[in-house]
Amino acid sequence: MALTGRTALLAALGSIPVGIWGPDWTGILAVNAPLALACACDVALAAPVRRLSLTRSGDTTARLGEPADITLTLTNPSRRPLRAQLRDAWPPSSWQPGTETAASRHRLNIPPGERRRVTTRLRPIRRGDHRSDRITIRSYGPLGLFSRQGAHHVPWTVRVLPPFTSRKHLPSKLSRLRELDGRTSVLTRGEGTEFDSLREYVPGDDTRSIDWRATARHSTVAVRTWRPERDRHILLVLDTGRTSAGRVDDAPRLDASMDAALLLAALASRAGDRVDLLAYDRRVRALVQGRTARDVLPSLVNAMATLEPELVETDARGLTAAALRTAPRRSLIVLLTTLDAAPVEEGLLPVLPQLTRRHTVLVASVADPRVARMADSRGDVDAVYEAAAAAQAQTERHRTAEQLRRHGVTVVDATPDDLAPSLADAYLALKAAGRL
Repeated sequence: MALTGRTALLAALGSIPVGIWGPDWTGILAVNAPLALACACDVALAAPVRRLSLTRSGDTTARLGEPADITLTLTNPSRRPLRAQLRDAWPPSSWQPGTETAASRHRLNIPPGERRRVTTRLRPIRRGDHRSDRITIRSYGPLGLFSRQGAHHVPWTVRVLPPFTSRKHLPSKLSRLRELDGRTSVLTRGEGTEFDSLREYVPGDDTRSIDWRATARHSTVAVRTWRPERDRHILLVLDTGRTSAGRVDDAPRLDASMDAALLLAALASRAGDRVDLLAYDRRVRALVQGRTARDVLPSLVNAMATLEPELVETDARGLTAAALRTAPRRSLIVLLTTLDAAPVEEGLLPVLPQLTRRHTVLVASVADPRVARMADSRGDVDAVYEAAAAAQAQTERHRTAEQLRRHGVTVVDATPDDLAPSLADAYLALKAAGRL
């Protein structure tokens, strides 16, 4: 049989019996005493593993899809140089598939009494807390014939946050907000808005905005300008029940809902509104309240990082009760949930009047773009059946949305890429109409 690696080296040193399972060590020691002495010296000269001192530093948070660098500092307190291989073990979801071996293994050469640093770069593919596992070190002697091996536990946690990909839409939405806020030439008027100032009437202005008392005191017609009210309360409610686990474009619906909620929170906080978060299925999964405009977005991102869909039916009555406790005064309640007929008709609709009686309610849902593609498909019998099924699903979804609208609810139904900007537009429309 062909000999490779250390077996070939040992065979080259003398007449060494080699069996089918490798070298016959008993024969080696009996036949070649100098080799046995060399092996013993190799073991003795290998630096001890358990006496090593290890500490960690580096990133504690990272956005999904971005790298996180974890630095491991090793100190060799022994009098022997350390020649070793190191494996820094983390959960499989800490790397892209196929990259774990190259990213987690390092070669070390540390002289006596010195220290070295190695960096493990994580590229997580899932949100949540990623905790380090054990560090395995294999220390070799100068001949590389034998090794010592041991493990160390150096705890470290990296929290992987939602990516917030919709933040690219924030500048355009803020520009629209400035228009509503009267900082540009476009001004709005509506019930519930705050009086801002007077200006001269120009053709096209709403005649209801004319201030007749001010006009009587001046030689020109004066109109009132208005700006949206500030310091409104917005409650973002994430439904984390089983329907949020459905995958759309290879990602859970919950992830698209969180991305839309983050864009709305960023926009509303810039508008001077207060934003809270409630995540619920059969119990409260996350609750963020009372944060300042500066702290609200980091708090929401941190709370959402560990949220996962629960494979249970959402308790609509419990969700409503939790929302009313969290928003005791008039608020905008944004419910990010499904528009599937059964959960809405059996769960949400019976308790919806409790919310709409006191609050403005907006329901946002993630639509599957594949259904639209199926509805447009033609060409063979299978495609026609798919188109019919997709059309039926779309009809049921539209009927459910209409039921919610008849209860005074604003409905946003959009694909994952469009949900965040569409929800932000709905918020701005409510601002412009003076419903906040």
